[in-house]
Amino acid sequence: PAPAVPLGGGAAGSRGSAAPQACAHRVGVRVSKSKAASSGSGVKREEAPSSLRVLSPRACCRRQSSGVLAALDAAVGAAVWLLFWALGVLTRSPAAAFTAAPSDAGIRATCSEIILMQEVLKDGFHRDLLIKVKFGESIEDLQTCRLLIKHYIPTGLFVDPYELASLRERNITEAVMVSEDSNIEAPNYLSKESEVLIYVKQDSQHIAYFQALLPVHYRYHRPHGKDEETFIVVSNPDLLMYCDQEFPVLKCWAQSEVAAPCDLKTKDICQWNNMKYKSVYKNVTLQVPVGLTVHTSLVCSVTLLITILCSTLILVAVSKYGYFSL
Repeated sequence: PAPAVPLGGGAAGSRGSAAPQACAHRVGVRVSKSKAASSGSGVKREEAPSSLRVLSPRACCRRQSSGVLAALDAAVGAAVWLLFWALGVLTRSPAAAFTAAPSDAGIRATCSEIILMQEVLKDGFHRDLLIKVKFGESIEDLQTCRLLIKHYIPTGLFVDPYELASLRERNITEAVMVSEDSNIEAPNYLSKESEVLIYVKQDSQHIAYFQALLPVHYRYHRPHGKDEETFIVVSNPDLLMYCDQEFPVLKCWAQSEVAAPCDLKTKDICQWNNMKYKSVYKNVTLQVPVGLTVHTSLVCSVTLLITILCSTLILVAVSKYGYFSL
């Protein structure tokens, strides 16, 4: 008998997987047809063609496994290609970021914050208002710039114009009153807000620091019914800047232009840039002691008695030690 073509049955077929069995089934169908043809004609059965013997289950499985491996190779190649594409997309943004980093850093450096701080020195009714301006970093170009502070003095305070003139002569503070008709003797409730222009000087040791000193004085306040103290709020001033040449800070923080005298020595008018700054304190608050209305009669009586006593002593001294010529 002709050797039977293995069909994947028996113990060997049971150990195979489903794919080899399906492959063996297709080969078995072709072999069975050949056998039927030879038996019906009575002719001696011929062996299965060599082509059929090649299509054995093992060969078929080998062909399917090579196909699976090819598919896996294609999938791995596609995955690697996608991975490289993703890496290219991701690395493109950091490259742009690194390219733009120097310019961003330069903008941050030139646009550093301007910090202004106000503090009050001394005690009592006569104080000194110290104003300090600091730039974010020391820049030599600041030497070509000038700072001007436009301060608004509330009604509870006044600035003595004669004192400012004395300070200008001694080169201590360069400041001038905008409204010269302010009455320094008027009480709080009869006065108006005044304006002062202060030309801030640059620190000799730190070119990024400017400071100015402004003497201020308390006005008399109306007596209260219950509270013995009142408060004066000194708001933040306007910071004006003028440079002889272009300066990056002007473009960063300039808000508007204000016309003001270039300096105190000439009457020339310059266009100053109103600068945006960061204040250390929101406002400066001063505490002023005031009298009580319940003490009005006592204060008036004591004041009248002291006035009469002092007048009497003066008259006695004049009549006793004075010299009268007719």
